[in-house]
Amino acid sequence: MNGAVTLGEVRPCFEGAIPAIMATTAADGTPNVAYISQVFHVDERHVALSFQFFNKTRRNILEHPRATVLLLHPVTAQFYRLHLRYLRTETGGPVFESMKAQLAGIASHSGMASVFVLRGSDIYEVLDIERVPGEPLPGGAPRCSLLGALRRGSERLARATTLDEALEATLQTLEHDMDIAHSMVLILDPATLRLYTVASRGYATSGVGSEIALGDGVIGVAAREGTPVRIMHMTSAYLYSQAVRSGLEDRGLAPADMTEIPYPGLPEPHSQLAVPLRSGDRVLGVLFVESPQDLRFSFEDEDLLVTLAGQLAAAIDRLQETPEVGEHPEDDTPEPVAAPPRGPALQVRYYPANHSVFINNAYLIKGVAGAILWKLLQVHRREGRQEFCNRELRLDPGLGLPDVVDNLEARLLLLARRLQEQCPALRIEKTGRGRFRLRVGAAVDLQTVQA
Repeated sequence: MNGAVTLGEVRPCFEGAIPAIMATTAADGTPNVAYISQVFHVDERHVALSFQFFNKTRRNILEHPRATVLLLHPVTAQFYRLHLRYLRTETGGPVFESMKAQLAGIASHSGMASVFVLRGSDIYEVLDIERVPGEPLPGGAPRCSLLGALRRGSERLARATTLDEALEATLQTLEHDMDIAHSMVLILDPATLRLYTVASRGYATSGVGSEIALGDGVIGVAAREGTPVRIMHMTSAYLYSQAVRSGLEDRGLAPADMTEIPYPGLPEPHSQLAVPLRSGDRVLGVLFVESPQDLRFSFEDEDLLVTLAGQLAAAIDRLQETPEVGEHPEDDTPEPVAAPPRGPALQVRYYPANHSVFINNAYLIKGVAGAILWKLLQVHRREGRQEFCNRELRLDPGLGLPDVVDNLEARLLLLARRLQEQCPALRIEKTGRGRFRLRVGAAVDLQTVQA
């Protein structure tokens, strides 16, 4: 390989903003030129090309395993020519899964899922790299120190003592240290296979509680495949998947006033990057960023977000509350005296079929978080109690918490934020490890509605 040019220099050409051109020859020497969907960086001596169709290019490579790929740098407009030797085709493993997820993310938002199907990852050895003679444009402005940004983000996460603080530390790092204006964190509910938004930054509405199905768009694909998905060049207006209605609506059983929690995404994103929150072999959720600019997130941004997401996932596991000896809602600490309710009564309707809760005819929340709120309000009405603990929620089979990885802290945080935004008369306040308080600032009228 020519030592003057490395794959590190060429790697920005792999973003896909400008299609690569691949030249091959048949066994009899007949040439063929075609555009290819993906050139994927494997290491400093190898790349992978996407195998999607049984076409002339594929037949040529199997007959004569040499190819030349022409690449264009998306910023400097410098052309590069890669001389490659075909080695093998992989249909599994990390390279294949990453390429598959990238194609699936593009297909999911473009309606081309049946076309963008990866059959394999063709692995090539890079024999030589040429700079094509020409006058390139100036490069982009120098980046901030990504390593410094990661250090500051790691320090913030290390100081976090609650899930709320860990989420804030992550989004603050993205905004202040990486100049990423739009970001969000979603947590995966393993029972429903949906991701729900627990924190966001930079949007007109927070979107807390909005949902995305596993496999839907770049966020859902990143969670399903457990690998980052980065898309850099959306040229058509694209409104990301909105929060979906409950299964009741799919069966025609939803109440007439069922509403959606608006998804907070940009109406016309041109760059998106979704990174799974991985802890061991589990995907806990997704860290997602987007921008109205093309080519906003480089592979270096992806590397940093993968590292930051791993640290956030570890923090989520570390901060996940577990039952402690002696933890019980009834202890010797006297409860604070609740202020007498003021103002008109809150009309709270609960639909057991999907645990959805409406307050004064406005949709608030559903699922496990909705079941938790209903339990708390019933106990408060029956016993006048305000103090609760995580342990009693985990021991209640009616809430539908999974036996393993219940994400109870995330569900309580989601509920607290939805109440803060939609119903300030009801508040959830953390009072200690595994303990919280329900503040009820108005009379409450509870009604169960059977579908």
